[in-house]
Amino acid sequence: MASIIGKKRGEATYYYLAESARVGGKPRIVSQEYLGTAEELAAAMRGGGLGLPGRVQRKDFGAAAAAWGLLEDLGVAAIIDEVTGARRSDAGASAGTYLVLAALNRVVAPCSKLAFADWWARTAGPRFTRIPATVLDHRRFWDAMRAVSLEDLEEISRRIAVAITGTFGLDCSSVALDMTNFATFIATGNAKAPVAQRGKAKQKRADLRLVGLGLVVTRDGGIPLTWHAYPGDRPDVTQFATMISQLRAPAEPARWPAGDGGQGSGGRGGGCLTGFGFGDAAEGDLEAECFELADVVANRAAVQAARASGNRCLRRSAEADGNRTRRRRGAPPAGFEDRGAHQVPRRLRTRPYPHRTGLG
Repeated sequence: MASIIGKKRGEATYYYLAESARVGGKPRIVSQEYLGTAEELAAAMRGGGLGLPGRVQRKDFGAAAAAWGLLEDLGVAAIIDEVTGARRSDAGASAGTYLVLAALNRVVAPCSKLAFADWWARTAGPRFTRIPATVLDHRRFWDAMRAVSLEDLEEISRRIAVAITGTFGLDCSSVALDMTNFATFIATGNAKAPVAQRGKAKQKRADLRLVGLGLVVTRDGGIPLTWHAYPGDRPDVTQFATMISQLRAPAEPARWPAGDGGQGSGGRGGGCLTGFGFGDAAEGDLEAECFELADVVANRAAVQAARASGNRCLRRSAEADGNRTRRRRGAPPAGFEDRGAHQVPRRLRTRPYPHRTGLG
């Protein structure tokens, strides 16, 4: 059944065409359509038609509001401000606010800092954040970035990771680690970015300076938990021990599993880290094995000395998700990706076998 209802807002009354029906045995409004004010309805009855707005603005809302809501729930701006200190007296917003807005822009519609204010004015952001475009000069973003030191950045990242895991209850009993490098267009003579160095580019760009990055993420959703940036002229394997040190730092209240299926053994590609949960004390044989491996990687001389002495060690092979994690030298390809566990060749089942000391 359809009816006209009025809703009073302030001094004016607005009328709607509402349609009611029984839902679960009770009357409910299932749809309503706005008609206008009493004056607009009277004009329509006289043949004048409903009044049209004189001006319309289109504002992007959904993506910006969703990203801002997530950043607010995690308290990212407050974390940054707590670490970096009070904001500058001449700034329109705090350093944390500027950096959060920069991250929001990267998620929604990446643009330069010079073009940020114009983009922000085209969204509904100024309405729900109360941050006008007039305070978003591109130089204020650079000032906010300079306010964060490398030590501050690491502490901010740690606190944000703790907030993410606590807010969303992430399963960190098994995480993944990978290391790679990225080509930059930083000039060769620019000495202000020592992390950018020439090395073996995975993008096959031998003409550009590189920046290396190690990242630990959750297996479910790939949520970043910790990171390590390093000069692009250093091999991945040399940074594995540093990543492990970050994970097991004594002052670190947030702990992750430690280990890698490829980097720590001199192999290529990333690996899966399994062991203990986020926030738990480091326990189990896996942690000891992985930390011991990291120590060996950090001190290659010890490996060479052990090899020269003729010592022998045990290597283990195992299968995960249809892929063998280690293979004896000279062994043929597995070719059993589609086989069940009962069909795995006996030679590939977990077992120790003698091999001379060394990595890879």
